[in-house]
Amino acid sequence: MLPYATVGEAEAALGRALTWAESSWLRYSASVPDRFLHWPNIAITLVVYTLAPLPLALLDLLAPEVTAPYKLQPKVQHPPAAFFRCYMDAVRVSLLSIGPYQLISYPAAKIMDIRTGLPLPSMGEIAAQLTVYFLVEDYLNYWLHRLLHTKWCYEKIHHVHHEFTAPMAYAAWYGHWAEMLILAVPSLAGPALVPCHVTTLWIWFAARLVESLNIHSGFKLPFNAEKYIPFYGGAEHHDYHHYIGGQSKSNFAPVFTYCDYIYGTDKGYRFHKATLAKLKELADSNVEKGEDN
Repeated sequence: MLPYATVGEAEAALGRALTWAESSWLRYSASVPDRFLHWPNIAITLVVYTLAPLPLALLDLLAPEVTAPYKLQPKVQHPPAAFFRCYMDAVRVSLLSIGPYQLISYPAAKIMDIRTGLPLPSMGEIAAQLTVYFLVEDYLNYWLHRLLHTKWCYEKIHHVHHEFTAPMAYAAWYGHWAEMLILAVPSLAGPALVPCHVTTLWIWFAARLVESLNIHSGFKLPFNAEKYIPFYGGAEHHDYHHYIGGQSKSNFAPVFTYCDYIYGTDKGYRFHKATLAKLKELADSNVEKGEDN
């Protein structure tokens, strides 16, 4: 709950006029206890998870001939029942595992020094913090993901997530409840190391979820982020990991590719890419020879 009841009081305390965003935040949060300001995380992530993959999923179901050129595994066509089962199971497990934590997250947020008052963070501050969070999460997630691929962890926990060897976006949340809790740790590590405003925390969870939906989408689209973000793996990088399945020793990093490169867990993927490139070159060469003849 903010210590200001009016815009005038807030401006006097800050020594400047409030921005439009800060005025809106004041109206929203002035009378809301701090513990309740952390609860929207549940609704925000659920809305993002539901709506962000929906256009591409509907297009894939209704017009597969349109999406086929961009599919990483074009021979696999999931039926509507698979989409529905994946979504419902993922939401159920997420609400039952992460949901209760969110409702009691206020003490943890206080320890992490997540603030709720004014001023709101600038765009530059948000961008810098998100960069740190992605880097921290990527590194820790890499090692936990490798742990989940050990024999016991895979057979007891991680095999659920790998039921989709040709993933769809909704498979991002599809997994064992224990995996959801384990992989929540890297997501919280960044904000614990670099405290932020609660609104930045909302943006972080939404952005991380969108990235996870992207790498599980099963599509390599012309405007994919790997063209613009250095070392970003994207859907193609992670799709190979699912394609290999439980025997996979490649592509454990969820966001960037540098961990897989440094620790040598991208050798199979690089060999696979090189083989495909040679086959394509050979096919193009045969086509050219046929045209000449």
